[in-house]
Amino acid sequence: VIELSGARIALVVGDVLGHGINAAATMGQLRTAVHTLAAMDLPPEDLLARLDEQVLRLAEEDTDPEDPSPTPLGATCLYAVYDPATRQCTMARAGHPPPAVIDPHGHVAFPDLPAGAPLGVGLAPFESVTMQLPEGSVLALYTDGLIESRDQDLDAGMDRLAAALARPGLPLDDLCTSVADTLPALAPNDDATLLLARTRALGPARTASWEFPSDPAVVGRARALATRQLKRWHLEHLAESTELIVSELVTNAIRHGSGPVRLRLIRHRFLTCEVYDTSCGSPRLRHPRTTDVNGRGLFLVAQLSRRWGTRRIPDGKLIWAEQQLTPRYIDH
Repeated sequence: VIELSGARIALVVGDVLGHGINAAATMGQLRTAVHTLAAMDLPPEDLLARLDEQVLRLAEEDTDPEDPSPTPLGATCLYAVYDPATRQCTMARAGHPPPAVIDPHGHVAFPDLPAGAPLGVGLAPFESVTMQLPEGSVLALYTDGLIESRDQDLDAGMDRLAAALARPGLPLDDLCTSVADTLPALAPNDDATLLLARTRALGPARTASWEFPSDPAVVGRARALATRQLKRWHLEHLAESTELIVSELVTNAIRHGSGPVRLRLIRHRFLTCEVYDTSCGSPRLRHPRTTDVNGRGLFLVAQLSRRWGTRRIPDGKLIWAEQQLTPRYIDH
């Protein structure tokens, strides 16, 4: 489970070919790579493509020219990103079993998600699917060891998993136990992993958004609207820093973009400020010298923020910045 910007969450499960120390080492390297790529806010299909390249590189590095039958290196992976502001989940897989989606009434479905080739085969591109999830849905990600056995085919294993998951309202720990209890009594043929997550939604009271024309005169209005929203959220202590962040990000979007600019504030565990523009160019953080007049905008944003970054969107990009809330405003 990886925390992303804008209150989004990435859910990842993977399975490396083989057992033993080499497979464990490969899994550790791929886990690190996934965390690094997730921090770049890549779409699921692009992240899997980059991960596929990493597996190919690892295989080349481990190849012994004198070994006539080298051990193949490969893995499967499912990567999903859930956005509580839109209740949309975008998923892509690389040769991995499809996820199970359980709606609040207990109906279980396995989305028709393009299978993709396993990592290390080099047959990218991968494809992603986006679906809307009702609040309170459960996402189940698992490895094939949970549904495959010597005396049971794959379809039977998926039916067994669906029956165990069709229990609405059950706490996730108990739901995990329910699934584990259905496993055959004999020793498993493969490692079995199950990851469950119940979706929550950020209601309209937690977000505020505005759209402005590409005109420098709107920067002052953007600051005023952001300050007014912080007062509604009782976050006046963040007004000064937020005004500076909004001013810098909106100004940059107007300066480097050509279309309308969108500003969104999200109040969750952190206060997130997002600014959308139509430019595809990525900003670069500079470290200005004391004599420099320009180039301090993103440096200032970075100093005022817990963290910041850039995310590609279909019609351009957005730049986001997070600020830490004081303890009494943190949501539990």
